[in-house]
Amino acid sequence: MDFLEMIGQPFMQRALLAGMVLGGLLAGLGIFVTLRKMAFFGDGIAHSSLAGISLAILLGWSPLPVALAWALMVALVIWWLEKSVRLPSDTLIGIFFTASMAVGILVISRTEGYQPEIISYLFGNILSVGKGDLAVILTLSAAIAAWLAISFRRLTFMSLTEESAAVAGIRIRLHSALLYVALALTTVLGVKAFGIILVSALLILPAATSRLLTRNFRSYIVVSLILSQITVLTGLALSCRMDLPSGAAIVAVGTALFFLGAMAKKLWK
Repeated sequence: MDFLEMIGQPFMQRALLAGMVLGGLLAGLGIFVTLRKMAFFGDGIAHSSLAGISLAILLGWSPLPVALAWALMVALVIWWLEKSVRLPSDTLIGIFFTASMAVGILVISRTEGYQPEIISYLFGNILSVGKGDLAVILTLSAAIAAWLAISFRRLTFMSLTEESAAVAGIRIRLHSALLYVALALTTVLGVKAFGIILVSALLILPAATSRLLTRNFRSYIVVSLILSQITVLTGLALSCRMDLPSGAAIVAVGTALFFLGAMAKKLWK
């Protein structure tokens, strides 16, 4: 079936809405991920969510709320330990990344008949987003986007120079904690659509590509958001046209745009 014909189907409409909302939100947060060199955080949280998903499946609960709660707990513990012990954040993320993956694998080994569902969370299936999933995605995305809009100037100031932001009266610890929470929740929301393995790419690729192509912060933000929408729409169209896995197709498009941006920058120089 052609992509334009499939748009009339309810499952495709849910996929488009979820993909565009999550793509834009991930790109917006990705700006601060690249500025603060936190790319590993998104990847670690995504993989950590496997424990929550596996536990929910074992208990017969809805995976998304349990994965969100687990990711929120992991993000806050990492933030607290980062401030309390003399270990860098990437070390702490690596510890929780591997520990949660181990818990998830142990739980999976005790669960019979659910391997296909686990695989769908590993690699993503945006076309499987149901009405309940969409409601959770839209509600939390709206709340995170509202906070991001209100806190954007403070987060930018913190990301560029944390010492000066503290002198200016910005509550660094509070806003850092909120950023960790927003990143954790958004990453896990994206797991349903893009997969544990692939979701962090949507956090990094639009912002990284935009950084190659722009010269000021305002255009950096705008181009990141535009690229995220192009990536999701083109990837979905490509997956329908060629019968490809949707999450992988979307990430492949984002990667191609990144290399095109790198080539364009080289030629422009």
